[in-house]
Amino acid sequence: MVLGRDMPPTTPLTSWFELRRSSIQGRGAFALRDIPAGKRLIEYTGERISADEASRRYDDSRAKRHHTFLFELDDERCIDAQNIGSDARYINHSCAPNCEALQVGRRIFIHSLVAIAKGEELVYDYQYVVDGPLDAETRKLYACRCGAATCRGTIAVARPKKKTKAKTKTATKKKTSVAAPKKAKRAATKKKVKR
Repeated sequence: MVLGRDMPPTTPLTSWFELRRSSIQGRGAFALRDIPAGKRLIEYTGERISADEASRRYDDSRAKRHHTFLFELDDERCIDAQNIGSDARYINHSCAPNCEALQVGRRIFIHSLVAIAKGEELVYDYQYVVDGPLDAETRKLYACRCGAATCRGTIAVARPKKKTKAKTKTATKKKTSVAAPKKAKRAATKKKVKR
């Protein structure tokens, strides 16, 4: 599928779902009709802010319960959909997602991963990145309520450790490879948290 061919990105794509009460949390997005796998459903839009401003607005250390409308674009920029975002902000988290968030350049789009039946709730894995271990306190703050059989109990994932290359004294054969064409990458996370 070529992104953007089926509809221009500026066209509202909410004809695929409606918002109503969710058993997961608050309002959720529910399919208005059968949705095929691989369909671009909506762009995640909002105010573009710095990572520092995001940390200021959403200070989880003072919160009793985590709640955010942030999407991290990179280490320095986020999208905050709380006040001016699209209806994509109401798509809930699930550990058994039927959608995924893909980053194309500096934009985030929600796509269906599998065929979704009319009336089914749209969900994706937030993979909310936290610095530090996923200890009991972190799991409690970022608790998951998806109810999936495969639920990991938290929307959070630990920030991957950077791999370091060990230097060796022996010469190694240089590997060459052909780079794959650049595609849309899976969107990073809802927000990173400094702990």
